[in-house]
Amino acid sequence: MRLELPRLGHEVTVCPDGLTAIAALERDTFDCLLVDLDMPGANGIEVIARAKQLAPDAEAIILTGKGTMESAIEAVRHGAFDYLTKPCKLVDLQAVLERVLRRRELTQKYRALQQRLERIEGPTKLVGESKGMHQVTRLIGRVAPTDSSVLILGETGTGKELVARALHEQSPRAEKPFVPINCGALPEQLIESELFGHRKGAFTGAEEHRRGLIEVADGGTLFLDEIGELPKAMQAKMLRFLESGEIRPIGANESSTCDVRIVCATNRDLEQMVADGEFREDLWFRVNTFEIALPPLRARLDDMELLAHHLAARFGITAAPGQPVFSAEALEMLKQHTWPGNVRELANVIEHAAILCDGQPVAPEHLPRRFSAQQRSVSIAKASNPRSLRELEMQAIYDALDRHDGSKPKAAEELGISLKTLYNKLNQAVSMERSA
Repeated sequence: MRLELPRLGHEVTVCPDGLTAIAALERDTFDCLLVDLDMPGANGIEVIARAKQLAPDAEAIILTGKGTMESAIEAVRHGAFDYLTKPCKLVDLQAVLERVLRRRELTQKYRALQQRLERIEGPTKLVGESKGMHQVTRLIGRVAPTDSSVLILGETGTGKELVARALHEQSPRAEKPFVPINCGALPEQLIESELFGHRKGAFTGAEEHRRGLIEVADGGTLFLDEIGELPKAMQAKMLRFLESGEIRPIGANESSTCDVRIVCATNRDLEQMVADGEFREDLWFRVNTFEIALPPLRARLDDMELLAHHLAARFGITAAPGQPVFSAEALEMLKQHTWPGNVRELANVIEHAAILCDGQPVAPEHLPRRFSAQQRSVSIAKASNPRSLRELEMQAIYDALDRHDGSKPKAAEELGISLKTLYNKLNQAVSMERSA
């Protein structure tokens, strides 16, 4: 290796024993360690443990004549990237070193992107001055410095992950990883591997060791979004981890411990799921140590203008000096909407407007079509006594269009009329508005 690896482009430092290797680590930095298990002075496991303290980014490859599963498991459990049995072929060693290089490149790219994102976005900011948001901010400030598990409740699109990130950034774990995972987005057969990891050869397709997301989040925060979608079998394994801090990857014979704070979120009624037998009661007690409930957007319309301007800045909407970013009519239409998709829906609406407004104040015509239909419906509803059956009929049509986000086929189906009839009635309404 001393002769051949430099020919492959590597710089090599050779140490005759474990103590010399540790001394070299204290003097210099290395990308990778090739370590024997049995060495005088300090064995391979001791060298790797010390290397993790001195150079956490350095990867370790075990070279051993004891090619047993037990030795491999022990090496990986102590942080080894991979292991090879002696005598090993140069081509096999080069393949492992190339994987180490790719991993380091990905790590560096990730850190660069993370730093860039932090410079652009700054710290996580919860936007809102309403009473409900003040309560959420106060609760975050109280629980963030602790290690207590937190359950965030709220409808889809209310910003539950944003609250989880704020909890992490205000905690003593802020410098450690924040790892989000959507429990409802992973197939049931893959979620155990994603959370707990697996060992090489544990199942078909497991061609190398893989760390689980719990281990990736060691020292930091694991955010389990949509925890109500966690399968029952995984609920039991997650409960065991929460009680013991131990994880056992698929295919491993021994467990290891991880120090992870758990933050969960759901839009479902976990208490009712417990009553229905769909969610373990003991797991519910574990994740529900501290509860934060996020209000829906329709309950915090006082924040609408503040949120709209915040999102407009994110999507690059600017106004000329002396001009408002939003017209009064557009803001009023935003406040009248029911917002079933909450802040996520508002973000989509503002992004839609950013494409159309072209440097002008956001006006009603820059909003999605469903807002125009809603405005007509509101105008009719405001009339104290509708003057005719036609007005009541058009109100019902506009309400149906609003419920189906402007979809005319779905609105016609709900109203029990043909699509052609719906178009005719809308065209008649437009003609009457023009003539008026």
